[in-house]
Amino acid sequence: MELGGQILENRQRYDELSHQIRHVEAVIKMLDPSYNLARITVKRRQPNKWFKRGTLYRRAVDVLRTATGPMTTAEIGAAVLTAEGIEATTADAQAVALGIQHSLKNHEGKGVERVDGYSPARWRLKEAA
Repeated sequence: MELGGQILENRQRYDELSHQIRHVEAVIKMLDPSYNLARITVKRRQPNKWFKRGTLYRRAVDVLRTATGPMTTAEIGAAVLTAEGIEATTADAQAVALGIQHSLKNHEGKGVERVDGYSPARWRLKEAA
C-alpha cells in the first residue's frame, strides 16, 4: 500500500511539473517567438492506447511472417491495427507505426533486417544463416 501511495504521489507531482513546464515554454515563446524550445522541452510521450509495452515488435514480426515482401512501418502498423480490428485516426496510426519503427531499429540484425535501396525503409524477417 505504501508503494502504491508513492506511485500516486509521483504521478500527481509529474502532472504538476508538466503543467509548470508548459507555462514556462509559453512565457519564453511570448518573449522570443523565434526561440527553439526543442533544446529544453522534455519529450511528452503518450502511452499506446491499444497495445501493452513491448508487444508491438511481436505483432510486427507476426505481420512480417505472413507478408509476401518487405513492408514499410506504416504498412506494418496498418496491418497490425487491421488484425486487431482497430479503426484508428491517422495520428494514432502514425504513432503505432513510429513505435514499430523504433522496435524494428532496436532489433535490427537480430530478427529483422532493413532492405537496402528503399525510401521509406522497408523491413523483412532476417533469413536464417
